[in-house]
Amino acid sequence: MNAGQIVFAQLMQHLPLRSFHTCVCRYDGDHGTRTFSCLDQFRAMAFAQLAFRESLRDIEASLQAAPCRLYHMGFRCRAVPRATLADANERRDWRIFADFTQRLIAQARPLYAGEDLGLDLDNTVYALDSTTIDLCLSMFPWARFRRHKAAVKLHTLLNLRGAIPEFVHVSQGKTHDVTAMDLVIPQPGAYYVFDRAYLDFLRLYRFHCSKAFFVTRSLKRHQFQRRGSHAVEKSTGLRSDQTIVLTGPKSMHRYPEPLRRIVYVEAEHDNRLVFLTNDFDLPALTIAALYKARWQIELFFKWIKQHLRIKAFYGTSLNAVTTQVWTAVATYVLVALVKKRLGLTQSLYTILQILNLVLYEKMPILQVFSKVPDTFNEPDACNQLKLFDF
Repeated sequence: MNAGQIVFAQLMQHLPLRSFHTCVCRYDGDHGTRTFSCLDQFRAMAFAQLAFRESLRDIEASLQAAPCRLYHMGFRCRAVPRATLADANERRDWRIFADFTQRLIAQARPLYAGEDLGLDLDNTVYALDSTTIDLCLSMFPWARFRRHKAAVKLHTLLNLRGAIPEFVHVSQGKTHDVTAMDLVIPQPGAYYVFDRAYLDFLRLYRFHCSKAFFVTRSLKRHQFQRRGSHAVEKSTGLRSDQTIVLTGPKSMHRYPEPLRRIVYVEAEHDNRLVFLTNDFDLPALTIAALYKARWQIELFFKWIKQHLRIKAFYGTSLNAVTTQVWTAVATYVLVALVKKRLGLTQSLYTILQILNLVLYEKMPILQVFSKVPDTFNEPDACNQLKLFDF
């Protein structure tokens, strides 16, 4: 890296600019633009994420504090007024940044393919879940969630190897979680882990027909008939491993194939967990461990809410909110991409905390992290309970 470059500019060098311009041209994003291009908009939003800016006024003040450095940061405009950035977030198609984020994810995916899940399993493992972001109803009337409350949902499919999001879908808070399953294109041989909110047998059967595997929690009210049982080691917490068929008047038609039903008891809290899967080959304890790995997506949501700017929004329209969410995810994936390309051993939390302090510095980016310890005391996951231990 050139030692005379600002750290922010060195970070932006890892952007696939050809892919970005392709996305801009696809939606005619720079039509009628004179100074503030889509790339300038992305840089400003990425800067806001990395510098932990809370508002448009914060972004404007931070960038105006060193106007002579804007050019060296990659901006092709002399200033970034908050009105200009607000107008761009309001008017420019959010799909530009959504498509570009998918390009970044495609580059990051192979770099994390070899990450260890702690399981004797080579297949790709995904977790699908959503998180709700509360909004002010008077400012976001289009996002009405309850009588006096507004909210949006972030539906996320997370690759558990490296915690890389495969896609993020923003919807109104009233949207049911299970509808996000329709957005997933099942990958043959991959494992998809769902919680009970996604227990829809018709949709699960689509995953089965696509040669994908799923692991989910069962509900007590489901009717089934046992076809066979396998011996289990009860000292591990397992209680049963059965082959069943559904016998409910609707479920038997929605999922006509046999299922595997595994009962596990977590001894510490005496929790009885019932799993359903269409995989009949993996050990029962590995199926339980797969569901345990689903908690990574809960920690992912907690992490991005703490360290990315997706709780305080810079605009009030749906387009502005969606743009901010996608640029936040793109920044997260970019940092994850740089972490692998530069061989950094620090956690993403540590990397973001350091970048926040050195964005304007002129020094090689590798030197920034050379004297930082690999381990750093991250904030405790407050009251984050473990599902069970093995």
